[in-house]
Amino acid sequence: MASHSTLLFSPPNLSPKFSSLFHYSLQSLTFQTKKPSSLSLTNTRKRRQLSVSVVSASHSLQALILDCDGVILESEHLHRQAYNDAFSHFNVRCPPSSQPLNWVPEFYDVLQNRIGGGKPKMRWYFKEHGWPSSTIFETPPEGDAERTKLIDTLQDWKTERYKEIIKSGTVEPRPGVLRLMDEAKAAGRKVAVCSAATKSSVILCLENLIGMERFQGLDCFLAGDDVKEKKPDPSIYLTAAKRLGVSEKDCLVVEDSVIGLQAATKAGMACVITYTSSTADQDFKGSIAIYPDLSNVRLSDLELLLQNVAAAN
Repeated sequence: MASHSTLLFSPPNLSPKFSSLFHYSLQSLTFQTKKPSSLSLTNTRKRRQLSVSVVSASHSLQALILDCDGVILESEHLHRQAYNDAFSHFNVRCPPSSQPLNWVPEFYDVLQNRIGGGKPKMRWYFKEHGWPSSTIFETPPEGDAERTKLIDTLQDWKTERYKEIIKSGTVEPRPGVLRLMDEAKAAGRKVAVCSAATKSSVILCLENLIGMERFQGLDCFLAGDDVKEKKPDPSIYLTAAKRLGVSEKDCLVVEDSVIGLQAATKAGMACVITYTSSTADQDFKGSIAIYPDLSNVRLSDLELLLQNVAAAN
């Protein structure tokens, strides 16, 4: 596999043991060549280093586009809880088990980073593990119409349960995301949210986590219902660029997973990663920066980053 050039940054809170491994200044950038690690679907929770990879495109930041789940809020465990509650409510049992289906954290981390969207997740799972019996259908559905009804019913109930969790007031936005959105708006940049999740659940998340004023001030908002294909298909980002009236190369996407990264890069957009505990071990080759969160990331940092990337090419 071909190697790629990476700019290594030393976060300010690194211990001396790690800080000595990095070199960075605004005037000079030290390059280190390394081979990208292969994609791992296991959840090893490894510590990642903050990195910036050189790509071959020049960008002028005109629009900041953020994913919702994993970027605005760390939501994987909330979605998993809502799915399991739905499986229990409808007594969903996949053969040969006599107990309701329960997705454990380790499995769900792999599943949600492999397949985007709730309905595709369930359809894939039931196809692989056998269609279940339930209180919706006493025997496993055989025709596509019945299978679609099963998935639609489960997804609708799961969505309502997820809304209840969000409304509980126990969920907080991820560090730095609201400030970065405010900085972008104040600087005259367009701000959008593009999520593969169900529209009603995304609206609820945004209203509760970023507030009505920020939500209503978005220049574009798209959910999984608005496009035919889910991420990693680029449709949602291509549609966003068209609605924003901005060229794809002038958009910067913030994602948390390989699926989102692939959607952004396939759309011709630069992408930075703010990973979560369940995506930290993924191979983010193709991103222009990788951060543990956005707490120390400012709009000016992203603009300078893009200038340095363009200059290096």
